[in-house]
Amino acid sequence: MELIKSKTYENLAKAFAGETMARTRYVFMSYGARQEGFTYMAKLIDNVVTQEFNHARMLYTFIQTATKNEIPNIDIASGYPFKEKWNLADNLKFAAEDEKFESEKIYPEYARTAEAEGFHDIAGLFNNLSKIENCHHMLFTDLYNQLTGGTLYAKDKPVKWKCADCGYEATSKEAWTECPVCQTKQGAVKILLEE
Repeated sequence: MELIKSKTYENLAKAFAGETMARTRYVFMSYGARQEGFTYMAKLIDNVVTQEFNHARMLYTFIQTATKNEIPNIDIASGYPFKEKWNLADNLKFAAEDEKFESEKIYPEYARTAEAEGFHDIAGLFNNLSKIENCHHMLFTDLYNQLTGGTLYAKDKPVKWKCADCGYEATSKEAWTECPVCQTKQGAVKILLEE
């Protein structure tokens, strides 16, 4: 089967659009985190932004292999989330839901289709993206739970806190509100994530 005539080709285009949109939504979320003073959280989100860019790049590369000719517009009909607003906690929750949906429903389905159509390397990409999107789901869930549960910078027992800007470290139940070395606000303290 030719890639350009396959369902996999359409799925690549849908996935490319989805990854590109997710990247943009996460840029908005990173911006919001910075606006609220959560600079280290913004760095974590920026890492996801870079990963989503690379997912889109890999998908686009496969699309380009479909023909040696110029690729016309690819008409796709698909649903994409637009539920995010300008609330950081809500957006973390929504991002976690979206990533879970991709990892459990979308990419496994696309992988099965690609495998059935004989595109094993593309099926492998979709399977790997499913695993990565699950990691994003866990990250956004953890950040949401800590932010809304009041445990982002306060723990039940002493832990090691580290300033992401200067490297200062201290062990206590709560992170400092301002770094004693570089005077950076608490939002620059590295967030302790669940393993």
